[in-house]
Amino acid sequence: MNLFPFDGFAGLWRMTHEDVFPLSVGFLGAGQMATALASSWVKAGLLDVTRSRASDPYPEARAKFEAATGLHTAPTNGEVVMQCDALVLAVKPQILPAVMAEIRPALEPRHLVISIAAGVTLDALAAGLGPARIARVMPNTPCLVGASATGYALRNERPNNLDVGVVGKLFGAVGKAYHLSEPLLDAVTGLSGSGPAFVYLFIEALADGGVKCGLPRATAQALAAQTVLGAAKMVLETGQHPGALKDAVASPGGTTIAGLHALERAAFRAAAMDAVEAACKRAQELGKKE
Repeated sequence: MNLFPFDGFAGLWRMTHEDVFPLSVGFLGAGQMATALASSWVKAGLLDVTRSRASDPYPEARAKFEAATGLHTAPTNGEVVMQCDALVLAVKPQILPAVMAEIRPALEPRHLVISIAAGVTLDALAAGLGPARIARVMPNTPCLVGASATGYALRNERPNNLDVGVVGKLFGAVGKAYHLSEPLLDAVTGLSGSGPAFVYLFIEALADGGVKCGLPRATAQALAAQTVLGAAKMVLETGQHPGALKDAVASPGGTTIAGLHALERAAFRAAAMDAVEAACKRAQELGKKE
Protein backbone atom coordinates (compact mmCIF):
# COMPACT_ATOMS: atom_id res chain seq x y z
CA MET A 1 0.00 0.00 0.00
CA ASN A 2 0.99 3.62 -0.43
CA LEU A 3 2.05 5.08 2.89
CA PHE A 4 0.46 8.38 1.84
CA PRO A 5 -2.99 7.45 0.39
CA PHE A 6 -4.46 10.72 1.71
CA ASP A 7 -4.28 14.45 1.21
CA GLY A 8 -1.63 16.21 3.32
CA PHE A 9 -0.54 15.92 6.93
CA ALA A 10 -4.06 16.35 8.30
CA GLY A 11 -4.88 13.01 6.72
CA LEU A 12 -1.69 11.55 8.17
CA TRP A 13 -2.74 12.49 11.68
CA ARG A 14 -6.12 10.80 11.24
CA MET A 15 -4.35 7.50 10.66
CA THR A 16 -2.63 5.27 13.16
CA HIS A 17 0.58 3.38 12.48
CA GLU A 18 -1.42 0.15 12.40
CA ASP A 19 -3.12 1.38 9.22
CA VAL A 20 0.10 1.26 7.17
CA PHE A 21 0.87 -2.41 7.85
CA PRO A 22 1.67 -4.60 6.02
CA LEU A 23 4.19 -2.11 4.70
CA SER A 24 6.37 -2.27 1.59
CA VAL A 25 9.96 -1.93 2.82
CA GLY A 26 13.05 -1.71 0.67
CA PHE A 27 16.48 -2.57 2.01
CA LEU A 28 19.38 -0.77 0.37
CA GLY A 29 22.05 -3.30 1.28
CA ALA A 30 21.30 -6.98 1.87
CA GLY A 31 23.84 -7.83 4.56
CA GLN A 32 23.37 -9.59 7.88
CA MET A 33 21.48 -6.80 9.61
CA ALA A 34 19.12 -6.21 6.70
CA THR A 35 18.49 -9.95 6.42
CA ALA A 36 17.77 -10.27 10.13
CA LEU A 37 15.37 -7.32 10.11
CA ALA A 38 13.55 -8.49 6.99
CA SER A 39 13.22 -12.07 8.27
CA SER A 40 11.76 -10.91 11.57
CA TRP A 41 9.38 -8.43 9.94
CA VAL A 42 8.13 -11.07 7.49
CA LYS A 43 7.47 -13.48 10.37
CA ALA A 44 5.66 -10.74 12.30
CA GLY A 45 3.41 -10.03 9.31
CA LEU A 46 4.63 -6.44 9.04
CA LEU A 47 5.82 -6.54 5.43
CA ASP A 48 3.98 -6.50 2.14
CA VAL A 49 5.89 -9.48 0.77
CA THR A 50 4.84 -8.83 -2.81
CA ARG A 51 6.51 -5.39 -2.91
CA SER A 52 9.21 -5.49 -0.21
CA ARG A 53 12.67 -6.23 -1.56
CA ALA A 54 16.39 -5.51 -1.22
CA SER A 55 19.18 -4.26 -3.43
CA ASP A 56 22.83 -5.22 -3.25
CA PRO A 57 25.61 -5.27 -5.84
CA TYR A 58 26.89 -8.64 -4.61
CA PRO A 59 25.08 -11.76 -5.95
CA GLU A 60 26.07 -13.79 -2.88
CA ALA A 61 24.43 -11.28 -0.52
CA ARG A 62 21.29 -11.20 -2.65
CA ALA A 63 21.07 -14.99 -2.72
CA LYS A 64 21.40 -15.26 1.07
CA PHE A 65 18.81 -12.54 1.59
CA GLU A 66 16.30 -14.23 -0.72
CA ALA A 67 16.85 -17.63 0.90
CA ALA A 68 16.35 -16.26 4.42
CA THR A 69 13.42 -13.91 3.75
CA GLY A 70 11.60 -15.10 0.65
CA LEU A 71 11.70 -11.53 -0.70
CA HIS A 72 12.88 -10.42 -4.12
CA THR A 73 16.22 -8.65 -4.66
CA ALA A 74 17.76 -6.45 -7.32
CA PRO A 75 21.36 -5.51 -8.17
CA THR A 76 20.57 -1.77 -8.17
CA ASN A 77 18.60 0.61 -5.97
CA GLY A 78 16.18 2.05 -8.53
CA GLU A 79 13.61 -0.76 -8.49
CA VAL A 80 13.60 -0.87 -4.70
CA VAL A 81 12.96 2.87 -4.34
CA MET A 82 10.18 2.72 -6.94
CA GLN A 83 8.39 -0.26 -5.36
CA CYS A 84 8.67 0.52 -1.66
CA ASP A 85 7.22 3.11 0.72
CA ALA A 86 9.85 2.74 3.46
CA LEU A 87 13.57 2.47 2.72
CA VAL A 88 16.14 1.06 5.14
CA LEU A 89 19.66 2.37 4.53
CA ALA A 90 21.62 -0.72 5.55
CA VAL A 91 25.02 0.14 4.08
CA LYS A 92 28.30 1.10 5.70
CA PRO A 93 28.67 4.78 6.65
CA GLN A 94 31.46 5.35 4.13
CA ILE A 95 29.19 4.16 1.29
CA LEU A 96 26.13 6.07 2.47
CA PRO A 97 26.84 9.45 0.76
CA ALA A 98 26.95 7.84 -2.68
CA VAL A 99 23.76 5.88 -2.00
CA MET A 100 21.93 8.99 -0.81
CA ALA A 101 23.03 10.97 -3.84
CA GLU A 102 21.74 8.19 -6.10
CA ILE A 103 18.29 7.85 -4.54
CA ARG A 104 17.60 11.50 -3.69
CA PRO A 105 16.07 12.42 -7.09
CA ALA A 106 13.66 9.45 -6.84
CA LEU A 107 12.36 10.15 -3.33
CA GLU A 108 8.69 11.09 -2.99
CA PRO A 109 6.55 12.29 -0.07
CA ARG A 110 5.40 8.71 0.48
CA HIS A 111 8.92 7.56 1.35
CA LEU A 112 10.07 7.12 4.93
CA VAL A 113 13.86 6.69 4.99
CA ILE A 114 15.29 4.75 7.94
CA SER A 115 19.06 4.85 8.46
CA ILE A 116 20.82 2.24 10.59
CA ALA A 117 24.28 3.60 9.74
CA ALA A 118 26.23 4.16 12.95
CA GLY A 119 27.25 7.72 13.75
CA VAL A 120 25.45 9.38 10.82
CA THR A 121 23.34 12.23 12.22
CA LEU A 122 19.91 13.37 11.13
CA ASP A 123 21.46 16.61 9.85
CA ALA A 124 23.89 14.64 7.68
CA LEU A 125 21.07 12.44 6.42
CA ALA A 126 18.97 15.52 5.63
CA ALA A 127 21.88 17.08 3.74
CA GLY A 128 22.14 13.95 1.62
CA LEU A 129 18.45 13.20 1.17
CA GLY A 130 16.80 16.61 1.05
CA PRO A 131 13.33 17.27 2.51
CA ALA A 132 12.59 13.61 3.13
CA ARG A 133 10.96 11.93 6.13
CA ILE A 134 13.96 10.50 7.95
CA ALA A 135 14.53 8.27 10.97
CA ARG A 136 17.89 7.49 12.52
CA VAL A 137 17.96 4.12 14.26
CA MET A 138 20.66 2.48 16.39
CA PRO A 139 19.93 -1.25 16.71
CA ASN A 140 22.49 -3.75 17.96
CA THR A 141 23.68 -7.13 16.75
CA PRO A 142 21.32 -9.24 18.94
CA CYS A 143 18.80 -8.13 16.32
CA LEU A 144 20.10 -11.25 14.55
CA VAL A 145 18.35 -13.39 17.20
CA GLY A 146 15.35 -11.13 17.77
CA ALA A 147 16.69 -9.59 20.98
CA SER A 148 17.84 -6.14 19.89
CA ALA A 149 18.02 -3.07 22.10
CA THR A 150 17.28 -0.14 19.78
CA GLY A 151 17.16 3.62 20.13
CA TYR A 152 15.63 5.81 17.42
CA ALA A 153 14.97 9.45 16.62
CA LEU A 154 13.15 11.20 13.80
CA ARG A 155 13.72 14.44 11.94
CA ASN A 156 11.16 17.24 12.18
CA GLU A 157 8.95 15.39 14.63
CA ARG A 158 5.37 16.60 14.90
CA PRO A 159 2.59 15.82 17.38
CA ASN A 160 0.94 12.48 16.59
CA ASN A 161 3.73 11.66 14.15
CA LEU A 162 2.73 8.49 12.34
CA ASP A 163 6.36 7.67 11.60
CA VAL A 164 7.18 7.36 15.31
CA GLY A 165 4.71 4.51 15.60
CA VAL A 166 5.84 2.90 12.35
CA VAL A 167 9.53 2.83 13.34
CA GLY A 168 8.70 1.75 16.89
CA LYS A 169 6.57 -1.16 15.67
CA LEU A 170 9.16 -2.32 13.15
CA PHE A 171 12.06 -2.35 15.60
CA GLY A 172 9.92 -3.50 18.50
CA ALA A 173 9.40 -6.67 16.47
CA VAL A 174 13.11 -7.53 16.81
CA GLY A 175 13.52 -6.69 20.51
CA LYS A 176 12.98 -3.52 22.53
CA ALA A 177 12.83 -0.10 20.84
CA TYR A 178 13.08 3.27 22.61
CA HIS A 179 12.06 6.59 21.08
CA LEU A 180 14.62 9.21 22.15
CA SER A 181 15.87 12.65 21.25
CA GLU A 182 18.75 12.46 18.79
CA PRO A 183 21.48 13.80 21.14
CA LEU A 184 20.96 10.65 23.24
CA LEU A 185 21.70 8.28 20.35
CA ASP A 186 25.46 8.54 20.88
CA ALA A 187 24.89 7.29 24.42
CA VAL A 188 22.77 4.47 22.97
CA THR A 189 25.68 3.65 20.66
CA GLY A 190 28.05 3.49 23.62
CA LEU A 191 25.71 1.43 25.79
CA SER A 192 23.62 -0.95 23.71
CA GLY A 193 25.37 -0.54 20.36
CA SER A 194 28.82 -1.44 21.67
CA GLY A 195 27.53 -3.18 24.80
CA PRO A 196 27.19 -6.67 23.30
CA ALA A 197 30.97 -6.75 22.78
CA PHE A 198 31.49 -5.82 26.43
CA VAL A 199 29.11 -8.58 27.50
CA TYR A 200 30.83 -11.11 25.21
CA LEU A 201 34.11 -10.22 26.88
CA PHE A 202 32.52 -10.76 30.29
CA ILE A 203 31.07 -14.12 29.21
CA GLU A 204 34.47 -15.17 27.89
CA ALA A 205 36.10 -14.12 31.16
CA LEU A 206 33.51 -16.00 33.23
CA ALA A 207 34.10 -19.08 31.10
CA ASP A 208 37.88 -18.73 31.51
CA GLY A 209 37.34 -18.60 35.25
CA GLY A 210 35.32 -21.79 35.08
CA VAL A 211 38.05 -23.51 33.04
CA LYS A 212 40.65 -22.37 35.55
CA CYS A 213 38.56 -24.01 38.27
CA GLY A 214 38.39 -27.30 36.33
CA LEU A 215 35.30 -27.13 34.09
CA PRO A 216 35.46 -28.31 30.47
CA ARG A 217 35.59 -25.35 28.07
CA ALA A 218 32.24 -26.05 26.38
CA THR A 219 30.46 -26.50 29.70
CA ALA A 220 32.03 -23.37 31.17
CA GLN A 221 31.01 -21.28 28.17
CA ALA A 222 27.45 -22.59 28.19
CA LEU A 223 27.11 -21.96 31.93
CA ALA A 224 28.53 -18.45 31.56
CA ALA A 225 26.21 -17.50 28.69
CA GLN A 226 23.14 -18.97 30.39
CA THR A 227 24.04 -17.16 33.60
CA VAL A 228 24.16 -13.80 31.80
CA LEU A 229 20.90 -14.58 29.99
CA GLY A 230 19.16 -15.58 33.21
CA ALA A 231 20.43 -12.56 35.13
CA ALA A 232 19.23 -10.22 32.35
CA LYS A 233 15.78 -11.84 32.39
CA MET A 234 15.62 -11.37 36.16
CA VAL A 235 16.30 -7.64 35.77
CA LEU A 236 13.75 -7.21 32.97
CA GLU A 237 11.00 -9.42 34.33
CA THR A 238 11.12 -8.66 38.06
CA GLY A 239 11.62 -4.91 37.69
CA GLN A 240 13.96 -4.97 40.67
CA HIS A 241 17.09 -2.84 40.81
CA PRO A 242 20.19 -4.84 39.81
CA GLY A 243 21.75 -3.93 43.15
CA ALA A 244 18.86 -5.53 45.02
CA LEU A 245 19.12 -8.69 42.93
CA LYS A 246 22.87 -8.75 43.56
CA ASP A 247 22.35 -8.43 47.31
CA ALA A 248 19.86 -11.32 47.26
CA VAL A 249 22.60 -13.62 45.92
CA ALA A 250 25.36 -12.43 48.27
CA SER A 251 24.97 -14.31 51.55
CA PRO A 252 27.00 -13.09 54.58
CA GLY A 253 30.46 -14.60 54.51
CA GLY A 254 29.62 -16.62 51.39
CA THR A 255 31.14 -17.30 47.99
CA THR A 256 29.38 -14.54 46.08
CA ILE A 257 30.45 -11.69 48.35
CA ALA A 258 34.03 -12.94 48.07
CA GLY A 259 33.79 -12.78 44.30
CA LEU A 260 32.12 -9.35 44.38
CA HIS A 261 34.94 -8.09 46.58
CA ALA A 262 37.44 -9.24 43.95
CA LEU A 263 35.52 -7.39 41.21
CA GLU A 264 35.30 -4.20 43.26
CA ARG A 265 39.00 -4.37 44.06
CA ALA A 266 39.71 -4.59 40.32
CA ALA A 267 37.44 -1.56 39.64
CA PHE A 268 35.11 -3.65 37.50
CA ARG A 269 32.22 -1.22 37.88
CA ALA A 270 34.34 1.80 36.92
CA ALA A 271 35.84 -0.07 33.97
CA ALA A 272 32.37 -0.86 32.60
CA MET A 273 31.32 2.79 32.95
CA ASP A 274 34.55 3.91 31.26
CA ALA A 275 33.92 1.53 28.36
CA VAL A 276 30.45 2.95 27.68
CA GLU A 277 31.75 6.51 27.96
CA ALA A 278 34.66 5.81 25.60
CA ALA A 279 32.34 4.28 23.00
CA CYS A 280 29.93 7.21 23.34
CA LYS A 281 32.72 9.75 22.84
CA ARG A 282 33.96 7.87 19.79
CA ALA A 283 30.47 7.95 18.31
CA GLN A 284 30.38 11.72 18.85
CA GLU A 285 33.77 12.07 17.14
CA LEU A 286 32.62 10.04 14.14
CA GLY A 287 29.51 12.21 13.85
CA LYS A 288 31.61 15.36 13.70
CA LYS A 289 33.67 13.96 10.81
CA GLU A 290 30.68 13.77 8.49
